[in-house]
Amino acid sequence: MLFIKNLVYHPPATPEAILKQINLELGTQEMGLIIGPSGSGKSTLLEILSGLATPTSGTLHWRRQALAPSDLQQLAGLVFQFPERHFCGGSVVEELRLGHPEISTDQVYQALESVGLEQLSLHTSPQSLSGGQQRRLALAVQLIRQPHLLLLDEPTAGLDWSMRRQLMQVLKGLKQHWSLLAVTHEPAELLEIADRCWLIQNGRVESISPQDLKQRLSVNALDPFHDAAPSVS
Repeated sequence: MLFIKNLVYHPPATPEAILKQINLELGTQEMGLIIGPSGSGKSTLLEILSGLATPTSGTLHWRRQALAPSDLQQLAGLVFQFPERHFCGGSVVEELRLGHPEISTDQVYQALESVGLEQLSLHTSPQSLSGGQQRRLALAVQLIRQPHLLLLDEPTAGLDWSMRRQLMQVLKGLKQHWSLLAVTHEPAELLEIADRCWLIQNGRVESISPQDLKQRLSVNALDPFHDAAPSVS
């Protein structure tokens, strides 16, 4: 289980903290969803959780183990927004084995099967795949590392409705084995499989149940940060 307590991130070059007293918990085999506009700090939080940035203060634990940035790099796998832009391998198998030349063919197929790409030729160029297939390949790249926590930055961005539905089915299956934490400004589809939700704005996080968030979005799909108006009897 992931525990974040009183986390602050205040780079010296910024006049105020980007993240302010963040507190949240995410259980094993749970999907957490953080919703916020651009510039709210949500991608920065994922960078900290993946060990790419160091918090100014606060603590992070996985179960009872305190986590340093080097620990987080082993614990978490980060799938960037538009991860297909970062593909370096000339083929699917090359992409999956980058940094892991010891990975067996069976392990490669197992990772592809986990994301619904088991019928894909290993020699296919990642750049020739559809947008949805590329997004799932990026997930497989992280699964090869066997992380405990999958971090997803705007996982549905740029996908059409059919690709989004396919991705939701993949994430629903992955949740049976991993903890998932996604950040987004478009929560609609992801909310269907979320166990815990938070709103982030100006670097501050507010916990909200998936049910209450659905109610807010039903009233104003563009602004979940204001409570639904009370009904008039």
